Amino acid sequence: MVSRVYNYNPGPSTLPLEVLEIIQKELLDYRGTGMSIMEISHRSPEYDEINNQAISLVKNLMDLGDNYHVIFVGGGASTQFAHIPLNFLPEGKVAAYVDTGTWSAKAIKEAQNLGNVHLAASSKDKGYTYVPMADELDFPNDAVYLHLTSNNTIKGTQFHEFPNSGKVPLICDMSSDILSHQIDFNKFALFYAGAQKNLGPSGVTMVVLRDDMLERINDGLPTFFDYRTHTEKKSLFNTPPSFTIYVVKLILEWIKQQGGLKVVENNNKKKKDLIYNLIDANPDYFHAPVSENSRSWMNIVFRLFSEDMEQKFISEAKVAGLIGLKGHRSVGGIRVSLYNAMTLEGAEKVAEFMENFRRNN
Repeated sequence: MVSRVYNYNPGPSTLPLEVLEIIQKELLDYRGTGMSIMEISHRSPEYDEINNQAISLVKNLMDLGDNYHVIFVGGGASTQFAHIPLNFLPEGKVAAYVDTGTWSAKAIKEAQNLGNVHLAASSKDKGYTYVPMADELDFPNDAVYLHLTSNNTIKGTQFHEFPNSGKVPLICDMSSDILSHQIDFNKFALFYAGAQKNLGPSGVTMVVLRDDMLERINDGLPTFFDYRTHTEKKSLFNTPPSFTIYVVKLILEWIKQQGGLKVVENNNKKKKDLIYNLIDANPDYFHAPVSENSRSWMNIVFRLFSEDMEQKFISEAKVAGLIGLKGHRSVGGIRVSLYNAMTLEGAEKVAEFMENFRRNN
């Protein structure tokens, strides 16, 4: 028998058991080909079907029309930090960014290496324990785009309302909360996500961009760095991370089988409420540093009354089969990651452990 733990790692993160079982079943012989999906050609009809189905599922789940392109590329979301200004920030123009934590700060640094950046808002003044409200953002009307990070895995904050950016294209890094709840994806000109949180294993980044953005791309780019290269070739300009894209396709199917984003959102709300309600009921024991209206549904962070007690919490949780609860090395504390694949039972288990730990300590 396989012994599975409850995996709260922030990324690479837990995957749906049902999807892992399909991978296991198809690993040696993908649908009668006599080859693993890792062995078949990315030019084969079998892989072409996987790629096309993945694109179709993304558009279906997000209610996107034919004016959007879905591409799968390597390099992680961090590569997109540079690709976006390379493509859309011309010399003499300005791009607007919202600074809400580690990953948005990295995106800003990459853009500053390539052009002019306007800081539309920042929550650094309070240690990134909140996200600015949509109506607090200040950016020029002629900015070439407005970039923000929807969920901040390290600090445990999340945008629950997105700004109306008017004629300024809205770009979003959704790496850690993509497809976790219902939003209007059509308000974004471009959004992207590393797969290793909600979409699949590490190794591929999904980028979705609107038709009109292709007309804004700077000329003279290296071929591989030009988004038009990948949209025209449907992610097949070079050999793609085919196995990872295959898993992404399976997870998209799994989300659809759950009932789509409405059902996924409802399940995620139940999970996060279990933990936050327990924290709020015991404020002298569990300290949540994040402003209540900015709390992440995906990454719940909190502190205990001493670092020694936090270490004890993490150690005892590991013995109990609850893995990956240590906070990021830059902030310490505890972090409970509740991505889509984490079951309601998994949220109940960690809540039960938290309550027992409090009573015993």
